Amino acid sequence: MAISANDTIRIGIIGCGGIANGKHMPGLRSVENVEMVAFCDIIEEKAQQAAKDYGTEDAKVYTDYKKLLEDKTIDVVHVCTPNRSHSFITVDALEAGKHVMCEKPMAINSEEAKKMLDAAERTGKKLCIGYQNRYRPEMLYLKKEAEDGTFGDIYYSEAIAIRRRAVPTWGVFINEYEQGGGPLIDIGTHSLDLTLWITNNYKPKYCVGTSYHKLNGLAPELQGNAWGPWDSSKYTAEDSAFGFVVMENGATILVKSSWALNYEPSLEASTLICGTLAGADFANGLQINGVRNGRQYIMKPNFSAGGVAFFDGDNSAALDWQNDWINSLRNDTEAIVHADQAYCVTRILEGIYTSAATGDVYKF
Repeated sequence: MAISANDTIRIGIIGCGGIANGKHMPGLRSVENVEMVAFCDIIEEKAQQAAKDYGTEDAKVYTDYKKLLEDKTIDVVHVCTPNRSHSFITVDALEAGKHVMCEKPMAINSEEAKKMLDAAERTGKKLCIGYQNRYRPEMLYLKKEAEDGTFGDIYYSEAIAIRRRAVPTWGVFINEYEQGGGPLIDIGTHSLDLTLWITNNYKPKYCVGTSYHKLNGLAPELQGNAWGPWDSSKYTAEDSAFGFVVMENGATILVKSSWALNYEPSLEASTLICGTLAGADFANGLQINGVRNGRQYIMKPNFSAGGVAFFDGDNSAALDWQNDWINSLRNDTEAIVHADQAYCVTRILEGIYTSAATGDVYKF
């Protein structure tokens, strides 16, 4: 049953680290008729600080997420923990009668992701994954162009998540066991999600993958990292990974991801598409290329406010992902991000990692 428009939605936050503080809780604070009433983290001080910064006056603090789930007054849970725990916490939350927004990636592998899908179907509760880049104005525009047939038959695309030197040095990002991988599962997941969504192609056939641990052992003076030196002894994830994916309809997707790669320019949460009628890339902001009246053209949409002097444009067209999620609960509709689509992203990531480990083609 939908939550009515006048109800105050009560939300619990599980995991009060960087992604919760930088993405989830600030967004929720801006949504009307929403209260964050419970906070859980294995480090109690983090949960206490989150409750102080974002919670109601009587917000509760936990170190055991199962205790939080016992509160029957909580409607929604946001799962913001390391990747390895996404699946079992989400399943437990759904079984406890909560709707769930889970941070990306959906899970560390397809088996764990499927458990989440099955639990959502079994309980009738909503499940959404935090692929917020879909809500960027340029991505919404590109999606509409694709739906309108601007590109024709899209047969080649790239999912691009390349950082020259930006290894996250906090939390467990560089811990392969906790995260299920490195840049591919961290930032490559966003780019792959965008590419699949814009091309509306969710049927992979096979893939070949490679991953590299070439730069994670560099001495500090050779790192030049944006967030300061990383600890090579703890850096067990790959520093770059690449995938060649063939879809059932014959289309090709090249997946490129890195935290550290001697490559310029850096570009992430990005895509490139090529169709029979036109193409698009983000080499210099969104630009669409094609041929019209016998001439090649490049069209660059303007996403800045304009037309009236001293008037600020309305950037709410980005369809803020938190508003979309909450509205889907109130209206009993689907948010832009569908859990089954996120499941496909996880399947492909798993295929690339498996191929890289075995040296064999991975068949879906």
